[in-house]
Amino acid sequence: MHTQIRLAPGADRRVKAGHPWAFSNEIAMTPALRALPPGSVVRLEGDDGVRHGAWHFNPHSLIAARRLDADPEAPIDAGWFRARLGACLALRERLFDTPHYRLVHAEADGLPGLIIDRYGDAVAIQANTAGMEAATPLILEALHALFAPRLVIARNDSAVRKLEGLAESVTALHGDGTATVEEAGLRFPVDLLGGQKTGWFFDQRANRAMVARLCPGRSMLDAFCHTGGFGLAAAAAGAREVTLLDRSEHALDLAMQGARLAGFADRVVPLKAEALEQLERMTASGRRFEVVVADPPAFAKTRKDQPAALRGYAKLARLAAGLVAPDGILFIASCSHHVAPGDFAEAVAWGVHKARRECRILASVGAGPDHPVHPALPESAYLKGLLLHLA
Repeated sequence: MHTQIRLAPGADRRVKAGHPWAFSNEIAMTPALRALPPGSVVRLEGDDGVRHGAWHFNPHSLIAARRLDADPEAPIDAGWFRARLGACLALRERLFDTPHYRLVHAEADGLPGLIIDRYGDAVAIQANTAGMEAATPLILEALHALFAPRLVIARNDSAVRKLEGLAESVTALHGDGTATVEEAGLRFPVDLLGGQKTGWFFDQRANRAMVARLCPGRSMLDAFCHTGGFGLAAAAAGAREVTLLDRSEHALDLAMQGARLAGFADRVVPLKAEALEQLERMTASGRRFEVVVADPPAFAKTRKDQPAALRGYAKLARLAAGLVAPDGILFIASCSHHVAPGDFAEAVAWGVHKARRECRILASVGAGPDHPVHPALPESAYLKGLLLHLA
């Protein structure tokens, strides 16, 4: 039986409304609760006796409890994880024709703090909470029961782990070798041990396809390209010339491996530089592209970074818009969940205006369906993208 914890008097409004978190100041803390091991499974009740299910509990975290199951007595064991992961797998198999997708998107998939990306028979796991760290052996057992991956890497190097009192590390949990991602008929090498995040940004899949449709016969710049997802999709769609811009030589090497595999490396040019500085130099030199993508890492890591981040997005929009040829396309994105969609759109509009360009919004987009959003947790809708036509 799980340890019972109670919400403080009058502190149950958000939980009753379906929010999957309970904060430390909403819980009636006792010395015994503070002594519980981080990641313990508990039963959460309101001070009115209403039972709110089974939760992961960390007495040392601001987000002290995270909801796992509506049943307060649910055994959070290997069978439970196999069933929950099996439901995630069944949904992804309905959504996609090939086994390359985000398999688990944390709270929105009922597995709070857990990210799993699948690359065929290779898997990257990121456990961002003490509960999921403790449950990693059960998760591994469930994955082997469901599809027996050849390679499992733990990408536990996210900064948010510090908030849970966890160290950062990257380790191989099972198997060895390399991984490849398949998307839109292309194959890209993926570095699960040394690449960014969990190796590939599945969240932009539909947006890469959307931009690629606008690229046949045109020149294209993919800024902050990482391993070249947007640029190589554009080249595959028939772009005349693609420039990949990133500060990571390793990421550019992987991108060019993908270009060579696909047979269009002659139309792809890698450029290693700090993206914002290079955009300034290109603008000053009069360089222009018919399609520009600016998809930077998060500018706002915390809520207090928001004002500086919005100034950064306005500057990025100004520089990127200055590089777009007349009658061209700009796709600009933010993966900062601390920046609201409306604020991001306003910053981009201001930046485009400062570049003295007229624009219209063709699409306002988010992440793909393998990144579901928890309806009570707007933070899970972190990705924002704007597709603009510039006169």
